[in-house]
Amino acid sequence: MSLLDVTIVNVAVPSIRAGLDTSAATIQWVVSGYALAFGMTLVAGGRLGDAHGRRRMMTIGLLGFILSSLAVGLAPNAAAIVVARLVQGASAGLLTPQNSGLIQQLFRGEERGRAFGMFGFTVAVASAAGPLIGGALIALLGEENGWRSLFLINVPIGLVALVLIRRLVPDNDAGAAAEKDPRVDLVGALLLGLAVLSVLYPLISLEGGASLPLLGLLAFPVLAWAFVRWEREAVRRERPPLLDVSLLRGLPGYANGLLVGTLYFTGFTGIFLVLSVHLQEGEGFSPLGAALLMTPFAVGAATTSPLAGRLVGRIGRRVTLVALGVMVTGTALAALLVTQPTDRLWWTLAPAMFLAGVGGGGVISPNFTLTLAEVPPRMGGAAGGALQTGQRIGSALGAALLMTVYLAVDAVASAPVAARSALLAALVVLSAAFAAAVRSWRRGD
Repeated sequence: MSLLDVTIVNVAVPSIRAGLDTSAATIQWVVSGYALAFGMTLVAGGRLGDAHGRRRMMTIGLLGFILSSLAVGLAPNAAAIVVARLVQGASAGLLTPQNSGLIQQLFRGEERGRAFGMFGFTVAVASAAGPLIGGALIALLGEENGWRSLFLINVPIGLVALVLIRRLVPDNDAGAAAEKDPRVDLVGALLLGLAVLSVLYPLISLEGGASLPLLGLLAFPVLAWAFVRWEREAVRRERPPLLDVSLLRGLPGYANGLLVGTLYFTGFTGIFLVLSVHLQEGEGFSPLGAALLMTPFAVGAATTSPLAGRLVGRIGRRVTLVALGVMVTGTALAALLVTQPTDRLWWTLAPAMFLAGVGGGGVISPNFTLTLAEVPPRMGGAAGGALQTGQRIGSALGAALLMTVYLAVDAVASAPVAARSALLAALVVLSAAFAAAVRSWRRGD
């Protein structure tokens, strides 16, 4: 649900703006407010699950998500929507890291790889299902109020999920029992949240067309340094840290996995945004038509994610290497073929997207498995939250980078050439992810 909401709202933005008669700047906060709150709370949410029980935090996060979804769907004005979206993002940040923490706690060896394979499957499906569901509901219910259904649909789904949590998620949380001091590092959470905000806010502002607030980016190294120093001091004084930063030096596989994951999401996430804009504004597709043309990526990813999860326990990092190689090949083909005439895109771009998806499905779940392989289960929630925070930062950076390239080239050339340029930029970043994976494999991480 939390991942679906990241993508489903993109197709609803024009409808929300028309239905509420508000400005583009305000509507940008409907999208970015969720992403900001989500990214700022992931590590703290993971740590709360480690300390107080993942089932409990999952339930609280899901309740918050249901209520805030209801508030968005019934909101009378744009200001109420923005506030509710902030709460919704924070609830998602509390809910999401419990998934990786539970997998880390409950599974070992090849079983853990298979579990993360199914996790990757859900990520792939959510990435593409959001625009499809959003476009279909708006087409069915109309633009003026159809967008409300995109949020209200979370209520019945969430209520069913609450029942499933009570029945399927174990209550005897080993992570909480193993943690001697259940206190949460509030100062560390504040410092990390501000550090993430200092990166995400400028990037999201740039994506929305605003000038880049450099002051925020300049604050990041200072806040990051303060966070690392505070966490080291917490460990030295035997206080529970928000995130034990010694993981980055003591477990090279964890640091390299963070790098590979961040680079991958930087390269791949912006592709969907650029193609969605290009297909609708440059090629005349409807929102639903554009979503359908990108669906082959999700089909390919959903096909390979479970398989990659089973193979990673046997052949390790080589799964990620092969998958990234296929992803790079598919993206290169998409860049080559995106300039074809509009009536040929269904038969040329769709196969390239499928090939890229086949590769993409083999990246997420193996990288989760390998990155968290040596992390103690009692730290699984916070460590998984940090990994997903890197992914959120990468997603924001990639969206801003690729849209900047697209708009800059579109101003001096044709839309298809702009789309090709943006895809080539994504190709460079994905190649960097491949190089990082090769380095990790050679070092045996």
